[in-house]
Amino acid sequence: MTAAGRPQRDGLSIGAVLAQLRPEFPDVTISKIRFLESEGLLRPARSASGYRQFTDADVDRLRYVLAAQRDHYLPLKVIKQQLDAASDPDQPARALVGVDRLPTPEDFAAGHEVRMTREELFAETGIDQRLLTELENYGLVRSGAAGFYDQDAMLVARIVVAMGEFGIEPRHLRTFKVSADREVGLLHQIVGPMYRHRDPDARERADEIVRELASLSVALHTLLVKTGLRGVAGG
Repeated sequence: MTAAGRPQRDGLSIGAVLAQLRPEFPDVTISKIRFLESEGLLRPARSASGYRQFTDADVDRLRYVLAAQRDHYLPLKVIKQQLDAASDPDQPARALVGVDRLPTPEDFAAGHEVRMTREELFAETGIDQRLLTELENYGLVRSGAAGFYDQDAMLVARIVVAMGEFGIEPRHLRTFKVSADREVGLLHQIVGPMYRHRDPDARERADEIVRELASLSVALHTLLVKTGLRGVAGG
């Protein structure tokens, strides 16, 4: 193998591809690249010993898929169809038709953990003890085992405060929690058996699938609400 990470002179190793993409896509992993290959978005050649050999065109295709997931939203199946149908592989973005910045699988990846005390949560969001108690009673916010709150708890609290300006109270938001729990339950039925495998590769694939399904679920919810509001607005 060369210093550039090429198993042979005619192809890049998966590690070398990862090193190229990491500056632009910090969340990309070898598991992610393998998952996209298993979904048919990549077709790297194989060496005689079975190692993947990526060409520059493969890397460009992978870069496009990652950018499309991060900056736009389309299911992987649609991204694949558009890539395969693109007459000019150097300008694939022209074929992209979607909705800007709906959730992507990367939004559901584990990120930097934020640990906030109760007092810090109050300072960051403007809520008080009474409102926090309501949010916890309705299951909208919860602390971790050590009693700290994370970034998601902070964002939920801020959203609740903003909605409160329109007269919406925490008790009105129970329907959101019930709906979310049902969606999570459905996803658990699909990927739960995969997490019971002892094979690390199977668990990594389950991680990728659950993020993909979560983004599809949230995107569908967003679009259904958007469609429903047309009737409210008389559109």
